[in-house]
Amino acid sequence: MAAPAPRGPGAAASAALDELSRNLTYGALGAGNGSLSGAWYRRNQIHLFGVLLAILGNLVISISLNIQKYSHLQLAHQEHPRPYFKGMLWWGGVILMAVGETGNFAAYGFAPITLIAPLGCMSVTGSAIISVMFLKENLRASDLLGMTLAFAGTYLLVNFAPNITQDISARTVQYYFVGWQFMTYGILEILIFCILLYFHKRKGMKHIVILLTLVALLASLTVISVKAVSGMIAFSVMDKMQLTYPIFYIMFVIMIASCVFQVKLLNQATKLYNTATVVPMNHTFFTISAIIAGIIFYKEFLGAAFLTIFIYLFGCVLSFLGVVLVTRNRGKEHLPQSYVDIGHVPGKQTLDKIQPDSNGLSYGTLPDGSDSTKSPSGEKKEV
Repeated sequence: MAAPAPRGPGAAASAALDELSRNLTYGALGAGNGSLSGAWYRRNQIHLFGVLLAILGNLVISISLNIQKYSHLQLAHQEHPRPYFKGMLWWGGVILMAVGETGNFAAYGFAPITLIAPLGCMSVTGSAIISVMFLKENLRASDLLGMTLAFAGTYLLVNFAPNITQDISARTVQYYFVGWQFMTYGILEILIFCILLYFHKRKGMKHIVILLTLVALLASLTVISVKAVSGMIAFSVMDKMQLTYPIFYIMFVIMIASCVFQVKLLNQATKLYNTATVVPMNHTFFTISAIIAGIIFYKEFLGAAFLTIFIYLFGCVLSFLGVVLVTRNRGKEHLPQSYVDIGHVPGKQTLDKIQPDSNGLSYGTLPDGSDSTKSPSGEKKEV
């Protein structure tokens, strides 16, 4: 007869160490349960498909952003530039953006939120690599370090994310939606959102933390509804039709509404603050909010060992640091400017345009640093 399983705190710690050793086993004899073994692959192949969709989607988004940036640079060098939305290159970038977001949307139907949401760092690091290769931007030491940290964090996330597989049916979503955990979370989130919105609208407080916290609160609803809609569509394709249930359309409306208001608030943040500040903070806030939403609504860490959770969170921190290093000081880099220094003439101001290079982007400036030119009528205009 088999010996009884050990009980107590020591048994829980032993189980966590066993799980860690299984996740870190490479090339061991026998069947094995390590990250490269057949057993590990069979256990996680559905999740890996979702991870692959998310990574490919984020890389396509990186390509689309660089294509749009390249189209803007081309227009800036034209003597009579036409509106950017009339260019085929810009529309090509928009189409690729839609394809990438579709991949991200589908990924939530195959893998947990806590696994897919942090992979957004792949979009930032991928964009940095593509801009260096094709737009000839400088590759800095901080970029290399940031990419290394982001890739290391991604590896830990994929290996130590919750290993649960849920069939997201309409009845499952309804059960989670009316549960006391989500009800409590939803009421608390609405209260915080209303308080922050009051200070933002009524008191005129436009601090970046307030704006991005509002975005993150909406993002938690977005990822919950995106996984519900994507999961129900996947369940309809592979098993039984779920699109006739009212909860599908409720989640669909929540998904669209939360996305629209997120974009509006993000636009306000990018107008008021530098992109190099907004991108890493938004990635961090969004990921934390998405992880909390996945834990509360879909119970994705239920039964997970402490050590597994710790290494997963450590992977998140590495990805956050990687994004910060890649985006750091990028907003301070400018295109080369071709001014002609004619010296300072006492008592006179230089108001005429100075453009010896037909391909240049810059004009002469006032001695005091303000950017203005003369109109044909003689009035001074701000550029």
